[in-house]
Amino acid sequence: MKDAGPSDVERNLRKPRYDSMEKLELKALAVLAIREHRQLLAADQAVYEEWLRASDDPSITSSVLQTLQNEYLARQNRSEAQQEELSEILDALGFVPDVPLDNES
Repeated sequence: MKDAGPSDVERNLRKPRYDSMEKLELKALAVLAIREHRQLLAADQAVYEEWLRASDDPSITSSVLQTLQNEYLARQNRSEAQQEELSEILDALGFVPDVPLDNES
């Protein structure tokens, strides 16, 4: 049975976009994408925690809870798409560059 990931044809159609870039340019792009990914994860976590807090608060209406849940799920979809893009960049680069945490720069 074959995995349900993108087909080889789909991967090969996307690959040239990054394979034609210079390594230095790819590394800069990878660093930006890694930082963006970290920011998305932090924001997603904040929304998730708010959703959990609201779920424990009986004064919060179900429509507010639904809105928080929808926001969290939409953020997860955006994060997944961004992570796939980051993966393609890193595949083309061939390594994961060191990117210090913001508080370590």
